[in-house]
Amino acid sequence: MASNMIIRKAILSEVETLADIGYVAWERDLMPFLNGTAAIKQNERKRLSTAVHDLLDRIIVAEIDGVAVGWCARQRGKAYIPYLFVTPLLQNHGIGTAILRRMESMLELQGADRVQLDTLADNVRAVNFYQHQGYQILVLKSEGQPGQTAMSIRLEKKLQPFRGAISDVED
Repeated sequence: MASNMIIRKAILSEVETLADIGYVAWERDLMPFLNGTAAIKQNERKRLSTAVHDLLDRIIVAEIDGVAVGWCARQRGKAYIPYLFVTPLLQNHGIGTAILRRMESMLELQGADRVQLDTLADNVRAVNFYQHQGYQILVLKSEGQPGQTAMSIRLEKKLQPFRGAISDVED
């Protein structure tokens, strides 16, 4: 992992940068497994931009030397991670692990006892990554419209939620 990496909240001025990171990773790692409308590049670029904008207050960003290199989002109201992307050239350097662990810690502080996420079943690299992080497969499911379906996997990890109050007052 890069020693000069920081993890911080996302900011409005970087919505398109984060969408670009997601798009480049999607194009390399996910698009080869998709067909039909799910594989249309313009649709995915627009979808990612909208998702980043909608979830901005729930996104954390990995930054190296002032440059965003990855991001992770959590869904409102539940312990679910819909997005985790790392710039493809920097994958396999611990960045994804670091932002995933930070997101899990944030969820634990909110009292979550488990977290779930989905990934394409054919994306063996992602499935292996999540299993290496302690996630277990819950279910295999079909997504998409008839004739344009893709199989996805729902994974879950048990967390150790924080119980009690957090105080800044010294005893």
